[in-house]
Amino acid sequence: MMPRHSIKTGLSFGLTSAIITTLGLMVGLHSGTHSKLVVIGGILIIAIADAFSDALGIHMSEESENIHSTKEIWEATIATFFAKFIFASTFIIPLLLFPLNTAIIVSIMYGLILLSLFSLYMAKGQGEKPWKVIAEHLVIAVIVIMLTHYIGEWIGTLCNL
Repeated sequence: MMPRHSIKTGLSFGLTSAIITTLGLMVGLHSGTHSKLVVIGGILIIAIADAFSDALGIHMSEESENIHSTKEIWEATIATFFAKFIFASTFIIPLLLFPLNTAIIVSIMYGLILLSLFSLYMAKGQGEKPWKVIAEHLVIAVIVIMLTHYIGEWIGTLCNL
């Protein structure tokens, strides 16, 4: 059974946002601080604040389309919140199990695998070539990871001035 459009919208947005935002934050904070505690704190903040923010964003977006019922809007809102909160929170696990540098690498691999699997699911559902959809999404994720790494390093050097 396929999930309803509203739930599918919330889950897909929440999952994707959780992966990209959390990886970007983790990599940037790691590069700038090299502190496991700071990275864990950042993940917790993202899991809460950004989950609410994304949920409200989906809520308002769905409302603005003026085609969804109140129930559908709230389903998308709640699905977005829980997908973002749960998936962002899972990135804490590698930090609890491994040294910081290893945890960052494990988290990047975990995030890219999750994104690839979700992209594969999406591509199959849309009748698209999976490799194109996966490649497109992975390229975006890698760009975010690289940019946040260098921004984190740059901010780290500013702190040492």
